[in-house]
Amino acid sequence: MPTRSNKEKVVEFLKAIETRDTAPLAYAGRYRQHNLAVPDGVPGLAAVLEQLPRGSARVRTVRAFEDGEFVFTHTDYDFFGPKFGFDVFRFEDGKIAEHWDNLQEQPPGPNPSGRSMIDGPTEATDLDQTDANKALVRGFVEDVLLAGRMDRLAGYVDGDSYLQHNPQIGDGLRALAAGLKLLAEQGMAIEYERVHRVLGQGSFVLVMSEGRLGGAPTAYYDLFRVERGKIAEHWDVIQAIPPRETWKNDNGKF
Repeated sequence: MPTRSNKEKVVEFLKAIETRDTAPLAYAGRYRQHNLAVPDGVPGLAAVLEQLPRGSARVRTVRAFEDGEFVFTHTDYDFFGPKFGFDVFRFEDGKIAEHWDNLQEQPPGPNPSGRSMIDGPTEATDLDQTDANKALVRGFVEDVLLAGRMDRLAGYVDGDSYLQHNPQIGDGLRALAAGLKLLAEQGMAIEYERVHRVLGQGSFVLVMSEGRLGGAPTAYYDLFRVERGKIAEHWDVIQAIPPRETWKNDNGKF
């Protein structure tokens, strides 16, 4: 049997949610868990999977990328209800040692530009540009989203060609600025306070950030596709960080 890549192991591991196949659980080692609704370790994950009504789960991993010891995926789930999610796995000696995720309920329809939260290109290109693309995206998040320097937006984003998958915002820079302003006016201001991790492979870069949405503690996972040195496309998953007293493990969201 050919050796499985870490990316292939993760895709099989996620598919086990749907099939209840226990074999892919062998890919996990210590398995430190950062989903705060799931107890730590493989036994904690197995206990949650046992609560799923048989045949109710669906898992379709649309994107999977590798960055050193990390694999990050973008998945269409039906897991206690339809959701979109990003998962991040850290490997040690070929075994999954740690897991983070962000999940969001699927919206009832497409965004103002007719896009879903998961459609679009799936394969990384420009593999030799990974480091440069990660630096570009980190700069955008720190300059524009954290520091609020909206005057620098055009230096990072591909103008009116920018494609948007957020369910409430349409394509292009003007729609992005208008959408952010409208959310703030509705008391749902998006605030970024800290970048925890930036992962990438070629043209795709994922940023894991912490902040507030409408004043509530929130985790932001943003996936960007970079083309010719500019951000060309964006997907995100936004999830509230639950109160400390409800956590099922002590590892924290990040």
